[in-house]
Amino acid sequence: MAKAPVLTPQAEDFPRWYQDLITKAELADNGPVRGTMVIRPYGYGLWERMQQEMDARIKEAGASNAYFPLFIPQSYLTKEAEHVEGFAPELAVVTHGGGKELEEPVVVRPTSETIINDYFAKWIQSYRDLPLLINQWANVVRWELRPRVFLRTTEFLWQEGHTAHATYEEAREYAAHIHRNVYADFMVNVLAMDVVLGRKTARERFAGAVNTLTLEGMMGDGKALQMGTSHELGTNFSKAFNTTYLSKDGTQELAWQTSWGSSTRMVGGLIMTHGDDDGLRVPPRLAPVQAVVLAIKGDDAVLAAVRETGERLRAAGIRVQVDDRTDTPFGRRAVDWELKGVPLRVEIGPRDLENGTAMLARRIPGGKEPVALDGLAALLPTILEEDQALLLRRSRERRESRTADVTTIEEAAEAAVAGGWARIPWAVLGPEGEALLADQAVSVRCLVAEDGSVPESDDAPGTLAIVSRAY
Repeated sequence: MAKAPVLTPQAEDFPRWYQDLITKAELADNGPVRGTMVIRPYGYGLWERMQQEMDARIKEAGASNAYFPLFIPQSYLTKEAEHVEGFAPELAVVTHGGGKELEEPVVVRPTSETIINDYFAKWIQSYRDLPLLINQWANVVRWELRPRVFLRTTEFLWQEGHTAHATYEEAREYAAHIHRNVYADFMVNVLAMDVVLGRKTARERFAGAVNTLTLEGMMGDGKALQMGTSHELGTNFSKAFNTTYLSKDGTQELAWQTSWGSSTRMVGGLIMTHGDDDGLRVPPRLAPVQAVVLAIKGDDAVLAAVRETGERLRAAGIRVQVDDRTDTPFGRRAVDWELKGVPLRVEIGPRDLENGTAMLARRIPGGKEPVALDGLAALLPTILEEDQALLLRRSRERRESRTADVTTIEEAAEAAVAGGWARIPWAVLGPEGEALLADQAVSVRCLVAEDGSVPESDDAPGTLAIVSRAY
């Protein structure tokens, strides 16, 4: 009788495969309150690496980290009508505290535009205080009706940036800079995910924004996942909170603003982009553990060689973990590391020591081969970069092969329902066609120019709509 697979095969049931992988790779568990999650150490290690890489890019863009309260007075959200209307169904509201009914209910942070603007209005006095560039790493709560771990949870972790500028042009360029040089750079060059950069339609735009820039990735089943967004807020929140500054000419002017965010949803995107039927595959530049050195047997000489190899690789700048738990069967440990997607396994046993070699298993392309022990430190960095490039290439090939150019709304819907993306002229689709697609659970993920760039406006000549089903 054939041995049962560790994971449900993707082709058989993609959502079940996703849940199986999260459980078997020890990434997360469901929390005790519906829609919440417990992120386990290995899963949190992935998020920490994402934080590190993103935080460095955010700081290079000139933003500084700060922290604002979790609780927001309910009255703050009502100051910007479109904003409160957009978030009303998702709000968690606290009415009692300390055994008493509160004088004013407070909202558990769904996003922080309102509370941050209250302080921007205090901190900004003149043009000398601009631009004001703030980022926050925090948790947020949005009451989720159809939760799925990492993808849609009632509470999730994220970063949210908020900025104020003297001019529309400066704010617009900064939102584009975050979109392109922070988010896209990270997702392409670290997550090895081929993302499409575009602008949201008015229907899909962030509540309170005048323009939303998005990054959309194609998952293994052909659906789209929004990986991050950068919003031009215009002066909507400045008007609501009186966020003004004294210009060089001595006049009071409204500040122009942006906000932008990415979340633990990226962990879900990582899983669904690179995972296969054997588990997760982590891009080497992201991986908390790039190589694990495994002792096949508890022989003293083997254990010594495993630990020494780990030290040599660590000294070469590789993120290494030594697995010398020989009281656990080798096969089980190898499968566990494969499930977790560690890019490289260096396996050492008595016979390998005799030959001066180790068995090198590559998780991303697959396969094993013996390599000289004394050459590992020089060899592995090159292999890790090769495997990083391979993941990105496969991600791009998937998107390109499963994207159809169409000319009718019916063809766009058919392509999306069949498990792919469609490109259709926005002039053909328009808001009316977008509404028709929504009735079939198909959405316009973003608008792009014919050359793949971000169009200047929704109605720019030659603008194309990317249409698909989405998470």
